[in-house]
Amino acid sequence: MDEKLSVCLMNDSFPPTIDGVANAVLNYANIISNGLGRATVVTPGYPGVVDDYPFDVIRYRSINTQKIWGYRMGYPFSSSKLDALTLCEHNIIHSHCPFASTVMARVLREKNNIPIVFTYHTKFDIDIYHAIPNKIMADQVIKFVVNNISACDEVWTVSKGAGENLRSIGYEGEIFVMENGVDFPRGRADEDDAAALRKTFEIPDEAVLFLFVGRLMWYKGIRLVLDALKIINEKKIDFRMIFVGDGQERDEMEKYAESSGLGDKCIFTGAISDREELRVFYTAGELFLFPSEYDTNGIVVREAAACGVGSLLLEGSCAAEGIVDGKTGIICKADPEDIAKKLIFAAENRAKLREIGENAMNEVYISWDTAVKRAFDRYPAVIERCMSGKSQRREGVIQEEFFSAIDNITDSIQRFRSIPAGIRRTNEKTREKLSKLKDRLKKKKKSE
Repeated sequence: MDEKLSVCLMNDSFPPTIDGVANAVLNYANIISNGLGRATVVTPGYPGVVDDYPFDVIRYRSINTQKIWGYRMGYPFSSSKLDALTLCEHNIIHSHCPFASTVMARVLREKNNIPIVFTYHTKFDIDIYHAIPNKIMADQVIKFVVNNISACDEVWTVSKGAGENLRSIGYEGEIFVMENGVDFPRGRADEDDAAALRKTFEIPDEAVLFLFVGRLMWYKGIRLVLDALKIINEKKIDFRMIFVGDGQERDEMEKYAESSGLGDKCIFTGAISDREELRVFYTAGELFLFPSEYDTNGIVVREAAACGVGSLLLEGSCAAEGIVDGKTGIICKADPEDIAKKLIFAAENRAKLREIGENAMNEVYISWDTAVKRAFDRYPAVIERCMSGKSQRREGVIQEEFFSAIDNITDSIQRFRSIPAGIRRTNEKTREKLSKLKDRLKKKKKSE
């Protein structure tokens, strides 16, 4: 395959929406178009968005689901956009989201006979159960996700743990681990800037500084962090904790921190989009706290490593894969008492933290250039396997699956939100009975 390999990158989120997967797609597109080949990003449209990139961006019709999912959901059956994509003559489609993006990818494959590689970035079952309170409805959406992923020609996961999660929700095909990188260069930000940051937030030199960066959602392990901080605060350990990020549950977290006696020790900055500014926060931090069982790869762990900062991680979590306890990070149990012990050790051994951070910089850090080059080198093998009839995909009906899933999402959420809190449990049980009856009738009809 020559260097002009043309890659169609699809994802449901892309700037102006910023999340880990949008950042991944942006880096794939930038690096591929900068000498490797040609990249086109296909993503739902946003009102008033201006795409000023060194690669093509094709936007298609979308509906506003930001309050539910945090981004707009695309309608992937626009004939004009599909015709435009057909004319682009791509060699391969790389989808990064199992919803509208992969539906559009499957439709485009039918038109152009090109393979689809899919990357599983996120534990979608957690997001789905979080958004859809009705388990039966949520299970149906997860089934749609698995069927959509199974229809791809090759499936990648960003970690071994992500692959285990994908199998746990029903996927049975092959899996290749293809890790993500980070767009930070290897090396700390200016130390004077880091010192100025501490001064700005009135952090005394004797206080150890802990850091979290990411969406402020409880399932990121933030309650564990706050509970552990409460313990060490009561033991008179001098520390400060900075939370960089925003999210639907931020207000609850701030109130919880205040009620735990941590009001003067915890700093909530909100989201920081400037990457250089963010590097300064990482560099100022002495230990990155990331006890998340949700994240599949922990890009933020590698961002911290790029800046010479080690991370505290949960044993068995995806983010802890490849981390050596006491050398390139600190591993703990999902228990506030155990985390508190590790934090006390950190506060009393700040020179050791610097050593761990240096090791993490040398052994944990992976650049996006390296990660994307590995993926790009794999594309020809995917194309060859598909052309030789060795694809692992399992096809299903596209439109019926998609619209059924969307109907389930919107119907479930709208019904749930329109019912007074006191009677949700009863009505949920009633809907479950109706759903079981409906499923029974469907099965009966099929048997006939």
